Amino acid sequence: MIKKITLILFLTVALVQSQIPNGYYDSATGYDYELKTQLFEIINNHNDQGYNALDDFYIANDIDVYYENDNTILDIYSENPSGTDPYNFSTENSCGNYSSEGDCYNKEHIIPQSVFGSNYPMRSDAHQVLPTDGRVNGFRSAYPYGVVGQNLVSQSGISNPTQNGSKLGNNLNEGYAIGYTNIVFEPIDEFKGDIARIYFYFITRYENLISSWSSYDMFNGSSDQVLQDTFLNILINWHLNDPVSQKEIDRNNQIYLFQGNRNPFIDHPEYVEEIWSSTNDTESPSSPTNIQIFDITDNSFQLSWDSSTDNVSVDSYNIYIDNNLYANTENTSYLISGLSSNTYYCINITASDQSGNSSSFSQQECASTLNQSTSTNELFISEYIEGSSNNKAIEIANFTGETVNLNSYSLARNINSGANWGEMLQLEGQITNGDVHVISKGNADQQILNSSDQLSSADAISFNGDDPVGLFKNNNLIDVFGDFNGENDYANSTYVRNESIINPNVNFNIEEWTLFPNNSFEFIGFHNQNLSIDENIFTDLKIYPIPASNHLINIKSNLEYSYEIFNNNGVRLLNDSHKASSTNTIKLNSGIYFLKIYRKGSYFTKKIIIQ
Repeated sequence: MIKKITLILFLTVALVQSQIPNGYYDSATGYDYELKTQLFEIINNHNDQGYNALDDFYIANDIDVYYENDNTILDIYSENPSGTDPYNFSTENSCGNYSSEGDCYNKEHIIPQSVFGSNYPMRSDAHQVLPTDGRVNGFRSAYPYGVVGQNLVSQSGISNPTQNGSKLGNNLNEGYAIGYTNIVFEPIDEFKGDIARIYFYFITRYENLISSWSSYDMFNGSSDQVLQDTFLNILINWHLNDPVSQKEIDRNNQIYLFQGNRNPFIDHPEYVEEIWSSTNDTESPSSPTNIQIFDITDNSFQLSWDSSTDNVSVDSYNIYIDNNLYANTENTSYLISGLSSNTYYCINITASDQSGNSSSFSQQECASTLNQSTSTNELFISEYIEGSSNNKAIEIANFTGETVNLNSYSLARNINSGANWGEMLQLEGQITNGDVHVISKGNADQQILNSSDQLSSADAISFNGDDPVGLFKNNNLIDVFGDFNGENDYANSTYVRNESIINPNVNFNIEEWTLFPNNSFEFIGFHNQNLSIDENIFTDLKIYPIPASNHLINIKSNLEYSYEIFNNNGVRLLNDSHKASSTNTIKLNSGIYFLKIYRKGSYFTKKIIIQ
């Protein structure tokens, strides 16, 4: 019983001692390099335990209880954080001689010994000396840490990248790593922040000595900034993108017990930016580019854009609607919702970095929300072609307001109007809003093939006029052309779903379809849907030719009307009105467009193809 009490008391004392001591950072009140000097005064004069003492420290404290939890040595050059390690070291595998990766581990000085002449206490400072694979340690040599591009360095006895993905090669010299072209060593992402915080510790702990040491490509010869701009930007980026881990916290606590000082940048990660970012990072990110507006509905649309670049890292993006701040996001896509229908909106985006530098406004992109009084809630069959020979096709339309993945949808035919549905044909890909998906025989007429999205010789697409064809979702029938187990004679015909039909129907109604002669293919590949229409006020309207040719489309009416033209992403390109008895000729580049015509509060939308 006494032994148990003694053990509990020991653990309690050790736990209390392993935390940041009360008042440890009370004197760290400054900013910029003043703060760095205050931290130096706090962590200076640690109790050097000697080089050989690190061996026992590793066995007790550098053990993998974070990934495989197998009590092997935790080596940042061989650890695979998302799977099985390529090899492991037991605590008895330390050595000085090696020939291949995985032979043994030794002591890796994150800041090479050649920089400080192998002098103490730097040589035995546990904060900057880690147990790592001996061969990779030798491979890294005294090269700086950086971002490796395509030019890797070959060396006998070791692969490059190494077995856990660490690399040696010329620095990328672009983006946040711009400014250096020589050879660098790049650890895997999991430990980049660890390396960065070791460097920030080291150049703070030894700021009184560092300017007198041998030249080193990562250092600029000063005692304040210390790091060359390129390497400062790289390490700040790594620090920000790989936050402090529990492994670092635990090791920092044990080093405090071992040698009596702490790494301030593990305890207070914000110190990095307070010291270096404000003095170094005055560069603004680039403006966001390639802004896309798509999946437009009556009250929302989706945004996407290409990432901005920055010398350190981009922190977030501000989205402005009509010059008013709408949202802030760390992503490069965003759903804009809660908008008014039939309203024109313009978007700008700016990028910001961790230091508060902001880019200029992006190029403005604009779009109009839709004005639908009714809505489609599901895909439906929009065209049926049963022509001569192999001219067979089914067209599926999407007016749901969003892109639909087809992995839940399939087709089947009711062979000869029999008692059962035949073999299912899985549909492939996706359909954007307002578009169609055409499934046809692979040896159909070229005009059909030009508009086809999926070719098949499957049973489902081998109908002969007396075979109803069903559209299924998750194996449940949602729409059909033809009467199941009934009388059907639709051979040598093309049927197009009427533009007023907005939803599928499992009860086939021929009144929903318009019949066209055998081998009529001019409607395949697009479908028009008209909503909220008073048909009587559009009876005199003529839109021709369809499909349009020579980049021209004509609109003629005896009554006044207004129109808008949208591209295939839903971005409004033109907006105009015309008097009665006029013909309006519009010139457009080749592509797919949506023409929206208004009159007396009603409207309809027609898909047009410019060849």
